[in-house]
Amino acid sequence: MTAPGYALRVATEPADIEACFAVRKEVFVVEQRVPEELEYDGRDGDAVQVLAVRDDGVPLGTGRLLYGPGAADRTGGDADTGSLGRLAVRATARGLGIGAALVRAIEDAARERGLRVVDLHAQSHALGFYERLGYEAYGPEFPDAGIPHRSMRRVLRRF
Repeated sequence: MTAPGYALRVATEPADIEACFAVRKEVFVVEQRVPEELEYDGRDGDAVQVLAVRDDGVPLGTGRLLYGPGAADRTGGDADTGSLGRLAVRATARGLGIGAALVRAIEDAARERGLRVVDLHAQSHALGFYERLGYEAYGPEFPDAGIPHRSMRRVLRRF
């Protein structure tokens, strides 16, 4: 799971989890002014967290997959559906394909867990990004942490 200049990995070590949180804090809490108590929702312990790290060890981006009972409120209780969320790429690393690579890595993690669908709540300005990756919007726009969002979904193909 590598690309020029950075690598992707599932965050299992405490230092990697801390790096995921640091990226999320920089992007969501500082840049987008999401209240910290909303950003850190207590679901990270049961999530698969993916981290993008530059070759010199600097964290560049992160995202997570919720699945099973911990995702039921996001997936309508569908055990075949996972919820992609907390996708964040540092401003200095945007436009390098890291976000798309993180989405694909999270989809791979979903497949490994037997999931057939990935659902997400996209910030409305990012709809085109997710559409290019095969996601389809559904339902009306809604606010989340004061930011307009839309629900999106993608049916996964098997490996």
